[in-house]
Amino acid sequence: SCIIDLATLTGACIIALGNHRAAMIGSNEDLMNEIRQASEQAGEKLWQLPLNKEYQDMIKSDIADIKNLGGRYAGAITAAAFLGEFVSDIPWTHLDIAGTAWLEENRPEMAKGPTGYGVRTLVEFILSRAQKQI
Repeated sequence: SCIIDLATLTGACIIALGNHRAAMIGSNEDLMNEIRQASEQAGEKLWQLPLNKEYQDMIKSDIADIKNLGGRYAGAITAAAFLGEFVSDIPWTHLDIAGTAWLEENRPEMAKGPTGYGVRTLVEFILSRAQKQI
């Protein structure tokens, strides 16, 4: 079992990666490798960002359990770190699709407008997992 979430979570992801790649951040390298392979099959580009203790420390708070804003830097990562606080020990991956969810112009692989970015990757991931169980 695993958790995969897709969200237009941060403008920081758009600043970092533009609208050609979604960010991938998670707690389990094996799961992220599976998702990366699925994204390649689907033709959807991902870029893995780190989720180390240094980033998790950025959402610590003196007055609350955690805070949902880590400060000015590493916004896409600290937002994912906040989500990761609610996952416990289940393998988890977050895809920040903020930059890829909408296109202003047509591309050879995708029409302008809402893209559904990540859905093809999830379908490939599920198909791959299902084939392994047959």
